[in-house]
Amino acid sequence: MYNEVMYAMGVEPSVIRELFAYGVARKAEIGADKVFDFSIGNPSVPAPASVGHALEEIAQLPPAQVHAYTQAAGDPAVRTIIAENLNARFGTDYTAANLYLTCGAAASLSISLKAVLEPNEEVVVVAPFFPEYRTWIETHGATLVMVPARESDFQIDLDAMAAAITPRTKAVIINSPNNPVGVVYSRETLEGLAALLNAKQDEFGTTIFLISDEPYRELVYGGVEVPWVPSIYANTIVCYSWSKSLSLPGERVGYILVPQTLRDWEHIYFAVAGAGRALGFVCAPAIFQQVIARCIDEPADLAAYEHNRELLTSMLDELGFEYIKPQGAFYLWMRSLDPDAKAFSEQAKKHELLIVASDSFGVEGWARLGYCIAPETITNSRDAFAALKADYE
Repeated sequence: MYNEVMYAMGVEPSVIRELFAYGVARKAEIGADKVFDFSIGNPSVPAPASVGHALEEIAQLPPAQVHAYTQAAGDPAVRTIIAENLNARFGTDYTAANLYLTCGAAASLSISLKAVLEPNEEVVVVAPFFPEYRTWIETHGATLVMVPARESDFQIDLDAMAAAITPRTKAVIINSPNNPVGVVYSRETLEGLAALLNAKQDEFGTTIFLISDEPYRELVYGGVEVPWVPSIYANTIVCYSWSKSLSLPGERVGYILVPQTLRDWEHIYFAVAGAGRALGFVCAPAIFQQVIARCIDEPADLAAYEHNRELLTSMLDELGFEYIKPQGAFYLWMRSLDPDAKAFSEQAKKHELLIVASDSFGVEGWARLGYCIAPETITNSRDAFAALKADYE
């Protein structure tokens, strides 16, 4: 009658979104100021004023220019603007022909995986990882292979990565700045990964794609470098979204970059286009394609996130929690006070603290705190965190 696999996904929603929905209901019951919701990466920083101005300008155009379909891959003029922006930033020579515009990073990743995977191939991910990677990989008939990050600093464990790659490995997904830890992979780490992947390609006579998931690229602190991955490893596909940099998560607009450095890149690009067609991800929202064209150089509002990061880390230091200080994104990775992270998350709910257990990210014993929230929520949560700490003393 229906697809049992899809049914199972539907009745078992994302742990993150389930906790977020609980928070919405709880706020309605007892008041938003009494619930301390660190569950979801939903930016509280408003979109830049330039986005509103762009929307006003676009609204004055003839309707056919605003609401009509673009090409399936996106408006060529918009893709050219994006390519020129990347070229100016990274010293590259991309054109519109390298870009496929998408409905956000989720669509970018799903399309990219569909484009390169054959049934029963393997995709390696670094744990902890964004939980939906598993959904997209398995939906496209492949197997997810987890490689634990180096726990001392959560950089990629290259020895563990080498052991995990087999002749069936078709792709490796990396996410830097990282969700959920906030680590940024160093140039040394990425160069080591590139050398490893090149060696494995030569050993097996295969192509191994590196899919770089980059929705947090602009959100870094203290001048930390986020290396441009295609300049380090030739067979890289980049997936990007403006959800975080421009605070537009609900607008679902991003891109897939298929660089000329990829082996047989033009065929890969057409496979991306075909995957977008097969999945129904054609013609990203036309209005927001035009918004991006007008706001492409708008800087991300780092000050707000940096302020929140300092508020949260100072409070956790004072209370004696262990955590990894984020280099980027807007998540903090905190050690669970209970070996069972799910039980720890449930205990936190008793104090109206909503934090995500690490199990769904592929590891045990940690929790993710999203600090893209109002600063007063962080400040006002101190007593709740103190009470949670006291529960384990």
